[in-house]
Amino acid sequence: MESGYTAFMSRIAVVDDEKNIREIIRISMEKEGHNIDEYADGRAAWQRFQTELPDVIILDIMMPHMDGLELCRKIRNLSAGEKTPIIFLSSRDEEIDKVLGLESGGDDYVCKPFSLRELTARVHAALRRGKTAEKPAAGGHSLFHGNLSINEERFCVFWKKIAIDVTVTELRILTFLASFPGIIKTREQIMAAAFPEDNFPNDRAADSHIKRLRRKFCDIDPSFSELESIYGLGYRWRAEPAENYTG
Repeated sequence: MESGYTAFMSRIAVVDDEKNIREIIRISMEKEGHNIDEYADGRAAWQRFQTELPDVIILDIMMPHMDGLELCRKIRNLSAGEKTPIIFLSSRDEEIDKVLGLESGGDDYVCKPFSLRELTARVHAALRRGKTAEKPAAGGHSLFHGNLSINEERFCVFWKKIAIDVTVTELRILTFLASFPGIIKTREQIMAAAFPEDNFPNDRAADSHIKRLRRKFCDIDPSFSELESIYGLGYRWRAEPAENYTG
């Protein structure tokens, strides 16, 4: 078992059309004390997820009936779906799979062929992030900057008083950047803040998470420009709000 990890019984869904991959993951995760649900395609998984979501979803991309990208988008549209960690399995030779997976709402990805040790570490990290979303609603640290309001304990993000649904990973990235307005943060720093429990950070995943965050803000405010890209360096939250909202 991963050093320093406190085990607790969790339900993990493995959605992959390759039976041998499902079996390998199931055996490994059961040794860690987790319950495993297996699904051979996205449609079968979706039928179950509409009534009950697991603690973590390990999701292949290329599958019959419903691929992983479509299933991920459907999960994120569920009321509780934003807080469910999703780890994509992607082909090492297909970089576009990783990008599309993250931009569809995935939190992380593991390349095939994969290391069980790495996958286990990522699942444990995802479980810890999932617990972040289950903290009590009372109290909590709040962050305000211009039109942005974040309450980490309540898991709430507002822009111009309009609520934005974010994943645990997105909440951590947003809180990190907004806590240092005007300060450029590298991809490595951003991913370290988003995945402090992870020994295998995917630094390039920062681009996809930032892009998805921007899209969520722009969906409610097309003029949104606070989340800035600094070519060759990283990202920053605008030091001075573009405008003061008085609505």
